Amino acid sequence: MKDPRLAKIATNLVSYSLDVQPGENILIWVFDDGEPLAAELMKQIYAKGAYPHLRMQRQSLHREWLTGLSEAQVKQQIQWEQPFLYGMQGFVTIHGELNDSELSNVPKEKFSIYAKGYQEVFQHMDNRKKGVRINYPTASLAQKANMSTEAFTDFYFDVCSLDYQKLHEAVMPLHKLMDQTDHVRIIGPGTDLSFSIKGIGTTIAVGKRNVPDGEVYTSPVRDSVNGVISYNTPSNYEGTSFDDIRFTFEKGRIVEATANHREKLNKVLDTDEGARFIGEFAIGINPYILHPMNDILFDEKIAGSFHFTPGSAYEKADNGNRSSIHWDLICIQRQEYGGGEIWFDDVLIRKDGLFVHEDLLGLNPDQLKL
Repeated sequence: MKDPRLAKIATNLVSYSLDVQPGENILIWVFDDGEPLAAELMKQIYAKGAYPHLRMQRQSLHREWLTGLSEAQVKQQIQWEQPFLYGMQGFVTIHGELNDSELSNVPKEKFSIYAKGYQEVFQHMDNRKKGVRINYPTASLAQKANMSTEAFTDFYFDVCSLDYQKLHEAVMPLHKLMDQTDHVRIIGPGTDLSFSIKGIGTTIAVGKRNVPDGEVYTSPVRDSVNGVISYNTPSNYEGTSFDDIRFTFEKGRIVEATANHREKLNKVLDTDEGARFIGEFAIGINPYILHPMNDILFDEKIAGSFHFTPGSAYEKADNGNRSSIHWDLICIQRQEYGGGEIWFDDVLIRKDGLFVHEDLLGLNPDQLKL
């Protein structure tokens, strides 16, 4: 039976995230589960006088397709799909994957063929189209969060129904401060990192591209990153769960990378030249997301966290780095995760996951939940 709370989420997606207008074409792309939300979205898009278009993708079938993929096949498929995708004014991707490891045995070279072939298309969709990505509450997600399915579903609706317009107003001081900042230093267990964000520009992410959401992001000047970073949050990439990731940087480039799957990690970073440079630096601020569940869409918004992303930069905060990957890797700096500090131009702005800068106190979880 459809959960009545889906209607509120669909309204937020259609009216706030996408601001759907009459006559627009909106793609709904469902991965595995999520049909009830897709149905509610179609209903509300039609009510706006717009046109929903549906695509369903089963990851188990996608695995079989990827396993035999060739460059010629990808090129042909893009010729068919590009006019359709570029004809959309907006899109919603619903992620209800039933098994995060479904693609784990796909050969790396097949992932590379797919990623490189679709790189231009996906970057066009990300940068030129209205679009929002949302998870769907599955038993798989609940298990990763160490919660019952019922408890996780309640958590999901709390997080996804956040008043993102109010959150937008609350993050403006951080946006302004980051825009004025040159030098950033991040300190923590196994981490001492320095870089510049001068002139890059800062973007607020509060429900227009992702739900759940809650971050402010920019990117480092490409060659300015020096030092070492140790991530303390597991991350699933191409079906493999990576942990204990540690990077050493020299003049912006990752010159050493270690993890529980060191060889696989370095294969990802060798995808192309841009994969060993950073394309995003972001500060997470969602007050309802406090602990990792090995799902990037949730984990990168954790209050008291930041992410430092190998791969391509977004056009809205562009340092010029281009890659077929964009991998948000997260470090939580709250005290129970080891603590840490973020400094802007030699001024401490956040300590142990809590903002200490006078202009940013309203971004701490106890204030945002009010």
